Amino acid sequence: MGAPDLGRMLLEGQRALAAELAAELSERGYEELRPGHATVFLHIDRRAGTRLTELAGRARISKQGMMLAVDDLESRGYVRRVDDARDARAKIVRLTAVGRSAAAECRRAVQAVEQRARRQLGDRRYDALRDALDELANGTDLSA
Repeated sequence: MGAPDLGRMLLEGQRALAAELAAELSERGYEELRPGHATVFLHIDRRAGTRLTELAGRARISKQGMMLAVDDLESRGYVRRVDDARDARAKIVRLTAVGRSAAAECRRAVQAVEQRARRQLGDRRYDALRDALDELANGTDLSA
């Protein structure tokens, strides 16, 4: 049996990190939050809020994927949608008071997971991994 393909290894690595993040959030009292919610908490403007399309762009996910995360967080009371004063057709996603606390804990949880990964791999390998993943994610031509 051969070694797993790169896609499988990336998926397994993502799952391991997501499980660690879920455990971190649970330890911090946010058992109901999922690792996917971090896409909102890490990219939202904490004071003014952010349009959904901008959140999706910052997080590098589809608008539909971001909408699902925002819908879920809104139903749990972490965010709310308000009218955009600059564009009557648009909405701004804003953190509620509970959401601001959750966002801060989420950022700390993500930092803790990333610090553990850095310690496990060492600085050089951790930085090389991030650089390689960024290169792959940004559509570098692999045929060259």
